Amino acid sequence: MAFLLQDGNQLFTGALVLMLMIAVLEGVMTLIGVGISDMLDNLLPDMDIDLDTPDTEPGGVLTKLLGWLRFGEVPALILLVAFLVSFGVCGLLIQMFVDELFGKLLPGWLLAVPVFMLALPQVRFVGNLLRKFAVGDETESVGRSTFIGRVGVITVGEAAAGSPAEARFSDEFGTTHYVMVEPDDGETFTQGQQVLLVEERGANFRVIKPTNKHLTENN
Repeated sequence: MAFLLQDGNQLFTGALVLMLMIAVLEGVMTLIGVGISDMLDNLLPDMDIDLDTPDTEPGGVLTKLLGWLRFGEVPALILLVAFLVSFGVCGLLIQMFVDELFGKLLPGWLLAVPVFMLALPQVRFVGNLLRKFAVGDETESVGRSTFIGRVGVITVGEAAAGSPAEARFSDEFGTTHYVMVEPDDGETFTQGQQVLLVEERGANFRVIKPTNKHLTENN
């Protein structure tokens, strides 16, 4: 325990503590019907994640990075937790190795950038792994563009103008997908309500109330 609280380790120990706090908070808020996943997605930029975006365009580098990390395909909260775990564990392991060799720790700020860079590929690995399970094998995978016209159910949060919520639906292969949705016409959709996806806009989907009873009966 003393090792974790040393000056050079506080940044990395803090990342792990923050991860545990997020996990506990998400569990508690889910029990009362509210989640923090939508809040996190709200804080992140609402942009079209296209890996072909030129680096010279505004936000092009950030867009490519988010796409590379599978943002928009895997819930952002999961990616954040994966980053905090990777950052904290990598930093502590490096400090442990340095301590064994030299008998002292490196300043945490000196390790922050290289550990950050080491954590990103691990986040991508987690994103790819979860995405693989989410979409099934390649023969049964579907693109986000095919989500248009699907009917989902609000699972976490309340979807309102400027405040997306999480919705769940299943495709023709029986695979469950989770997407962030926002009303297209100023309505508000609460947990348990059905919504029809009508447009992909950045990381979110615009939704309306399904009016065709056949659509709702099939979902």
